[in-house]
Amino acid sequence: MRKKELALQVIERLKKEYPDTGCSLDYDDAWKLLVSVRLAAQCTDARVNVVVQDLYREFPDVDALADADVEEIERIVKPCGLGHSKARDISACMKMLKEKYQGKVPEDFDALLELPGVGRKSANLVMGDVFGQPAIVTDTHCIRLANRIGLVDGIREPKKVEMALWKLIPPEESNDFCHRLVDHGRAVCTARTAPYCDRCCLNDICKKAGI
Repeated sequence: MRKKELALQVIERLKKEYPDTGCSLDYDDAWKLLVSVRLAAQCTDARVNVVVQDLYREFPDVDALADADVEEIERIVKPCGLGHSKARDISACMKMLKEKYQGKVPEDFDALLELPGVGRKSANLVMGDVFGQPAIVTDTHCIRLANRIGLVDGIREPKKVEMALWKLIPPEESNDFCHRLVDHGRAVCTARTAPYCDRCCLNDICKKAGI
């Protein structure tokens, strides 16, 4: 089966399996998603969703967070791990939003990449979830499953996986497709245990089913 045909089959099957997919980070504003996705590095989304409640209670908007001492931010976000570097990036990012964009998150991929602590994964997540643009978020689930299923072959670098998937995934399907890979990676094609291939909806078309 050609990769393009495989991709379309994977999309349709995952749609049926996970019809109500979406981002598992809680947010009600674009800047909050930027904060949460930075905190989510090497941390569970569930923990981030708890920690940010305290952060926003103390610093409820971009201006407040931009004016906050890095040490104060670090004190709150420390449970997410890597507290100092995450607090430093969040502070610098909010300062740039305040000073350059009047507190608004820019609706431009390259502008997002210029924000401190924002890489391609974060920028794609914001473009897709906030602004409704085509986006491929190459997080660990996406990279692992794309290789396992056979959509890419032995590619581990996030940007290279992203570029390869752009050639296979229709733009209008891209954002939800990546969310469904996360759903599937958590529920069935797990990393910390052996994948549950016997109950996988991709079992008969997956390159490494049963391995």
